[in-house]
Amino acid sequence: MAEDEAAIREELRVVEEDLARLRETAAELRRSVGENADSPTDAAETATLITMAEEQEALADALEARRETLARKLES
Repeated sequence: MAEDEAAIREELRVVEEDLARLRETAAELRRSVGENADSPTDAAETATLITMAEEQEALADALEARRETLARKLES
């Protein structure tokens, strides 16, 4: 049981690190779009940045769900 708990805690740690990294990447992409709002940029490039940010946010949502599952396992 202790090994299982240790493995869950380790996975939870990795998930939390990945989640923080994904959220920061998505925020950077959103900032990039905002910073370029006043400059002449290619619409396709802006759309690509927005899509990339949305993909990062979707991955973060999936990791958030995984984190909650792992936390529930530790509580039981």
